[in-house]
Amino acid sequence: MTETTETLVQARDALRDHQVIAYPTEGVFGLGCAPYDEVAVRKLLALKNRDISKGMILIAADYSQLLDYVDDKQIGQDVRFKVLSHWPGHTTLILPARHDVPRFLKGDHDTIAVRVTAFEPARRLCRALGTALVSTSANASGEPAMTSAEQVRQSFGDQLGWIMDEPVGQASGPSKIINPLTNEVVRT
Repeated sequence: MTETTETLVQARDALRDHQVIAYPTEGVFGLGCAPYDEVAVRKLLALKNRDISKGMILIAADYSQLLDYVDDKQIGQDVRFKVLSHWPGHTTLILPARHDVPRFLKGDHDTIAVRVTAFEPARRLCRALGTALVSTSANASGEPAMTSAEQVRQSFGDQLGWIMDEPVGQASGPSKIINPLTNEVVRT
């Protein structure tokens, strides 16, 4: 089922009201919120029982939605080619964070994890909302990630402001995470 304009307006309203939303990604359901909304990010951290020091992942429909968070000036032309060659796709990259990115997003790091998703429902959502989204797997920390809207409803129910009722993509799990500046693979 494709989300209608009416349901995407509900997602926008949920973000405006500092709520956490859920949506399908390439391999698992994601929980997210507006990245500039500290109230919502802290709700999300509490839902997942996730330590703020770890930082969050942002997903976007295109690289321009990430420029408020990534210090693009620190990325040289050779690295920029490497970065952009991964996207859109199922790879999250660790890139230099702008100096004004708050701790509740980047954790104890001077970097931020970001992805330009190739998964059309998530891209459509970011486009409709006009923003990148915080994106973390729908589960409590240490538990298996959920793969359906029904699982998300059963586990999180009224703690969420909106759930996108579409299936996840064909990937076998959460995205790979790499740092293209150091070539370190953080998660396979």
